Amino acid sequence: MDRAGRQSRVAKLPPRERILDAAEELFSREGIRAVGVQAIADRAETTKMALYRHFATKDALVEEWLRIVAADYTAAFDRLAQAHPDDPRAQILGLARFIADGLPGISHRGCPFINSVAELPDRTHPARRLIEAHKVRQLRRLTDLCVRAGLPDPQDTAAELTFLLEGAQVSVQNGSVERAGERLMRIVEAVLDRHPAAGPTG
Repeated sequence: MDRAGRQSRVAKLPPRERILDAAEELFSREGIRAVGVQAIADRAETTKMALYRHFATKDALVEEWLRIVAADYTAAFDRLAQAHPDDPRAQILGLARFIADGLPGISHRGCPFINSVAELPDRTHPARRLIEAHKVRQLRRLTDLCVRAGLPDPQDTAAELTFLLEGAQVSVQNGSVERAGERLMRIVEAVLDRHPAAGPTG
């Protein structure tokens, strides 16, 4: 979207959403630590006072931004569960496709979770705790899909798939692997085909 188009869209948003939109853009592009509250307020075309009415601290804004990012991944799991309720293998492949399709978008800015963890070394930080809890839930759902697909050693298989999905995001960010999305899909399929499923267990 060009600058004029973005300004037109953002101008129609309520103040809180304008602030979150500005934070998403600036945090993704420049990093959490490099972006100040004033820069976010300016980008959202509001004031610091107005920003603090919606978010008590910058940390609270960071946490809410990452909560929205996490919700996108949760929604992907939910959409796949609805589209393929009796086919866990299709859900796993669909998740891999979701990650593969998103790789071009993070090739320059990187994964928000990976970048944020690097900038938030304090594991007691609310946003850091949010990321870790999200990753635990995601691995749990992936493990459940492996169980339902009848794959042997579902915990190990889910861990292997997680390494692949997250490794692809890192690799596309640092530019070390070409055609990362295509290769990711091929490797995930190979992992699933290596252990033919016993059949959906519902």
